[in-house]
Amino acid sequence: MVLSRRPRAAVAIAAALALTLTACGGGGSGSGSTPGVTDTEVLIGSTLPLTGNAAPGYSEQGPAAKAMFDYINASGGIHGRKINLKYVDDAYNPANTVTLTKQLVLEDKVFAMVGALGTPTHTKVVDFLNSSRVPDLFVASGCTCWDQPDKNPYTYGWQPDYTVEGKILGDYVAKNFAGKKVAYFYQDDDFGADGMKGLDKFIDQSLVVSRQPYQPGNTDVAAQVSAIARSGAEVVVLETIPAYTALFKLTALKLGYNPQLVASSVGADPVTVAGLLENFAKQSGASVKGSDLVEGLVSSAYLPASGNAQNSWIQLFKKVHDTYIPNLPFDGNVIYAMSYAYTFAQVLQAAGKDLTRQGLIDALNKGGFTGPGLVPFRYGPDSHAGYTGGQISTIRGGQQVLSGTPLTTDDGDGPVMPYTQPQPAAPANGVPAA
Repeated sequence: MVLSRRPRAAVAIAAALALTLTACGGGGSGSGSTPGVTDTEVLIGSTLPLTGNAAPGYSEQGPAAKAMFDYINASGGIHGRKINLKYVDDAYNPANTVTLTKQLVLEDKVFAMVGALGTPTHTKVVDFLNSSRVPDLFVASGCTCWDQPDKNPYTYGWQPDYTVEGKILGDYVAKNFAGKKVAYFYQDDDFGADGMKGLDKFIDQSLVVSRQPYQPGNTDVAAQVSAIARSGAEVVVLETIPAYTALFKLTALKLGYNPQLVASSVGADPVTVAGLLENFAKQSGASVKGSDLVEGLVSSAYLPASGNAQNSWIQLFKKVHDTYIPNLPFDGNVIYAMSYAYTFAQVLQAAGKDLTRQGLIDALNKGGFTGPGLVPFRYGPDSHAGYTGGQISTIRGGQQVLSGTPLTTDDGDGPVMPYTQPQPAAPANGVPAA
């Protein structure tokens, strides 16, 4: 009799174990079977440089995205679920990124990664996230590598990729500084390589007199800046994060070298760079007025400028900022993070109440999302790229001032074209509609 009972017990145990394993997997439906999802919450994760050389400016993004989610949560969340963002400090160190991403996925069991920052950092975890079938949305980097839907079906970019932005800046340089000698100062990874790829499509190569790379973490850029100064470049294009925009400018100042600067949007936020200029100068025993040193810097923008108080999105983000994170500066980094947080809430809304990881991906692939951007997204079954372009901006009086019209282009040899559709207004309550 004892032997006859054991098979039934074993079957019961196996069935219970199977149910448990199913509940832990990502393929089921409903709040009971999807990691990070309950009837009342969606847990998402992100890695950011809260400390280290890349922290200035970028450290604001976690609190800013969380503030936007808190605002949405105060209105009931999305489909009755509050969005809980857990962001952790990787100090812009790829080894840290790997460890922390695995902790977020395997221990914290986040539903998705959202807004994880950095090209050299996030490239080290893309394979892990995709093999684990974890949605990896809106990587805070413009690397073209995020747009590989066949290889990495769960990873998506958000901002314009560096080649698209490089084309727009290269077109501007070719038209507005015709015949002038040009140099590139760039981060020595996909960020710099992709940006130069775009620049080179429009800037006459016979005029590019120097290309100087820097390694993130090495703050001594005297050799590179000296080489560019000796080249006689009249225009220098910076494919840099904010700290290296400031380091280039201060080093050039010491050399008495004052070229026209054109910078990727990644490293051109006026508030962040001005603050870095003052802090770095102070560390060297000097005193400068940062806003004066960034005057005239040319870049591109794909989101409304923080100083545009008439823009409905800026009004929304300023309200969120003043309510939840008043101690942070209201700058481009805050606007950036609140914008991708809004986009994630839109996709969550489109995915429906019966939330699964695959359902989120399917909703994003349907496309059609709008928001704070000056140009449209490219999302679809065959594109995991984000915004399609940007608008030329110049720093005037410490503020980003946009000129001309928004522009769109592709990663190939397509032209840079004006985009004339008006920017949609922010919803009255600031929450994406169903």
